Amino acid sequence: QVQLVESGGGVVQPGGSLKLSCAASGSIFRINDMGWYRQAPGKQRELVAGITRGGSTNYAGSVKGRFTISRDSAKNTVSLQMNSLKPEDTAVYYCSADVTRWGQVGQSDYWGQGTQVTVSS
Repeated sequence: QVQLVESGGGVVQPGGSLKLSCAASGSIFRINDMGWYRQAPGKQRELVAGITRGGSTNYAGSVKGRFTISRDSAKNTVSLQMNSLKPEDTAVYYCSADVTRWGQVGQSDYWGQGTQVTVSS
């Protein structure tokens, strides 16, 4: 199996910064795309940022210029540096990975358990 474990959430004042990290472990042959999603109360889960194995990135318009996604493919980790945080960034943040497992044909999506980010004064 494959497990994704997030860390780094918490409470921060508007304008502050947080860094989220996610580590994947298990029967991993290769991780393809990785990403961060978030879900606020009463809202649908949305893509925050994604990164391909080659390092190409994409961001939601609401976070572009404030958030930076990065990955270490050798360590199977992905991070999200969040700066200039706003109250509307408050949500549960989820890590995702598109994984090819050893002996598997094709790939599957895996999710972390989520980490709460609260932006409040």
